[in-house]
Amino acid sequence: MARLGLFGIGNVLMGDDALGPYAVKLIEAGYELSPEVELRELGTPGADLSILLDGFEAVVVVDTVKLPGAPGEIRVLDKAALLAKRPLLPASPHEPGLREALFALEFHGGAPREVRLVGVIPGPVELEVGLSPAVQAALPAVVAAALAELAALGAPARPRAAPTAPDLWWERRAG
Repeated sequence: MARLGLFGIGNVLMGDDALGPYAVKLIEAGYELSPEVELRELGTPGADLSILLDGFEAVVVVDTVKLPGAPGEIRVLDKAALLAKRPLLPASPHEPGLREALFALEFHGGAPREVRLVGVIPGPVELEVGLSPAVQAALPAVVAAALAELAALGAPARPRAAPTAPDLWWERRAG
């Protein structure tokens, strides 16, 4: 079977940057994934991201994106679009990011054949727990987009017969 990944990236203590972990936890609680799909909340992996992606045939990544638009707007980018711009020098704990990890893997081998980024334009990215209203409102569409990308890669998900509450562990610790 193909080895597929569904990964949520982001810092759960930095407002809208937590989008990826929120989306992954909602998917984990509400859907049964195909056995070939590995679901992970990656936090802010930085330079380790290339190691975490190495060897996957295809990945769907959920994260915030720095693109023009209003907070909560969704953008789906493929591998070609991600690699169309040159890599950036690291400027935060979140970097190097997905683009830089893909460049590194393309250079030495092991890059996923298919990469889909389900990105959302963030509002506030500052020290706080919880998403802004605009990004919170986008979560159902983000989950649907990530699941649609998995289905397009040949790994459709099924709603759980008995969904559970998502394990938003960072909210318990903040409260």
